[in-house]
Amino acid sequence: MVEAQDIEVACVAGAVDDSNAGTAAMRANLYALGGEIRARAAQVETERRVPMSSIEALRGIGYFDIVKPKAFGGSEQDFATLVDLNIDLAKWCASTAWVAGLLAAHQWLVGSFPEQAQRDVWGQTPDALVCGSYAPACHAEAVDGGYRLSGRWSFASGCDCAQWSLCAAILPPQGTREMPAPAFLLVPESDYVIDDTWHVVGLAGTGSKTLVLDNVFVPAHRVLFFSETTSGLTPGAKLYPHKRDYALPMLSMIPSCLASVSVGAALGALEDYLERTSRRVTRGAVAGGHNRMAEFATIQLRVAEASASADAARMILLSDLRERQNTVRSGESVSVEDRIHSRRGQAFAVSLAIRATEALNASTGGQGLDLSHPVQRAWRDANAVGRHISMNWDTVGTMYGQMALGLDPKGQY
Repeated sequence: MVEAQDIEVACVAGAVDDSNAGTAAMRANLYALGGEIRARAAQVETERRVPMSSIEALRGIGYFDIVKPKAFGGSEQDFATLVDLNIDLAKWCASTAWVAGLLAAHQWLVGSFPEQAQRDVWGQTPDALVCGSYAPACHAEAVDGGYRLSGRWSFASGCDCAQWSLCAAILPPQGTREMPAPAFLLVPESDYVIDDTWHVVGLAGTGSKTLVLDNVFVPAHRVLFFSETTSGLTPGAKLYPHKRDYALPMLSMIPSCLASVSVGAALGALEDYLERTSRRVTRGAVAGGHNRMAEFATIQLRVAEASASADAARMILLSDLRERQNTVRSGESVSVEDRIHSRRGQAFAVSLAIRATEALNASTGGQGLDLSHPVQRAWRDANAVGRHISMNWDTVGTMYGQMALGLDPKGQY
């Protein structure tokens, strides 16, 4: 069990910036797993979940500790570090990166909860992982000491690998709060069952199934209001003032982890495309036989477009994250304008990644129709990321345009 004095000591230790050395070591360890994770990509898609062997391998190198509080065994590195590493992981298997990135990001989100909630999650099980369902589709009932939850929570990515879940719900007016309010409620795996509803064409291996809760009690200390986490005014920001990263708005951070998957998928598709196309020759028909594909100008242009799009997407994501981090570390709050700027960068990065995979997949020919073809899988996975409500360019782009034009922005920020 972590004691109060342990948190105080860890806060002092956290003032020392060892992120560069930690990032280099983590990247080296991650790349050592790359071949193994890439080899499992087809299996992950077929089995529709990430195997525990991959989760344990990532746990072994400290992947789920990157942005976790030091007080509970984490390394408290920058969120940009997690996103950058998750891009690399997604090159080998987008579904694995989606699950691992979210499970790692949720360690930061749990760190935003009240201290007792963090003790509940990590006190007895220090390496516990947390999945989540973000849409507050159900209403909680206020009871003595907390709330009761019943209903279905969809799209709980990686739920087969987690010991807890973040279940979003609408909480009724209570005390000085006059209106219903959305919030995250932390629920242990013993309080829900998993309904296997995940049968899809993209990100098929994420196991984003449905959680079913029936009259589950959640104590009041396991609640984090959306208004707290979207503004950065969280209990964790007060508990860990040395780092300030727990004062970062959630929607400036976690969607970047989701977007990183499409960017990594595009970079992985480019690597595979270059490897295959550089040695491929035509077999006849319109192009004639025995011509090197690499010598076609159209192929060269597709490579250039994919490379530029993926590189730009990576730079946008990381630049926005570092700007938000610099803001809170200087003691300032992240403005609504900057929050919407982050949302724009996240969605546009995904649109660039989709553009990159489209450029490559369109010229893979008949071979690219095979479901096991990695470029095609990356194309499906990147498009699946773009279907997420937080990543949809039409929705997020119009929200930014509304703000820029002086209108009231409508959307998630």
